[in-house]
Amino acid sequence: MNNPLLKETRRPLPAKPGQVEAFDYEYERNGTASIFLFTEPLAGWRRVAVRERRTAVDWAREIQLLLEEDFRDFPRLILVCDQLNTHKVASLYQAFEPPHAQQLVERLEIHHTPKHGSWLNIAESELSVLTRQCLDRRIPELDVLQAETTAWYQERNRLQKSVDWQFTTADARIRLKRLYPQFNS
Repeated sequence: MNNPLLKETRRPLPAKPGQVEAFDYEYERNGTASIFLFTEPLAGWRRVAVRERRTAVDWAREIQLLLEEDFRDFPRLILVCDQLNTHKVASLYQAFEPPHAQQLVERLEIHHTPKHGSWLNIAESELSVLTRQCLDRRIPELDVLQAETTAWYQERNRLQKSVDWQFTTADARIRLKRLYPQFNS
């Protein structure tokens, strides 16, 4: 997810009794940042990483952290990703020497959501919560965004906020009808 970095151009008017702080509609664009979000929904765990860019190498380095730090004791990790062009095994080979890339690949089982089906990706739901709870204001700089998103995910992890996924097989058969085989009786 790309997030704009926005600076205030004027000092906000302070809050008064019965009135909230007032911000001017003008702002200064201060670049963008890329947000990577990983979640293990049943455990109520997530991690957010903020980077300057969203390249194949950036994604590969985040996968390395996921495998070698967050889930180092797990022999295999199932990863559900959207169809982004960087979410490929080849990204690992672009970022690391072949033996290291191969070690990472052997621990991964990657599943991609259908095109136009990123709503099936639970991380998208978490991104929505992140946007509403943390990113719903102007954040001017990369380090501030990193601090804010880190505080947000650490608090959600502390509370073990899990995902109550209510998409059933019956719902899937209706919404994903075009993906199911058609049989003539």
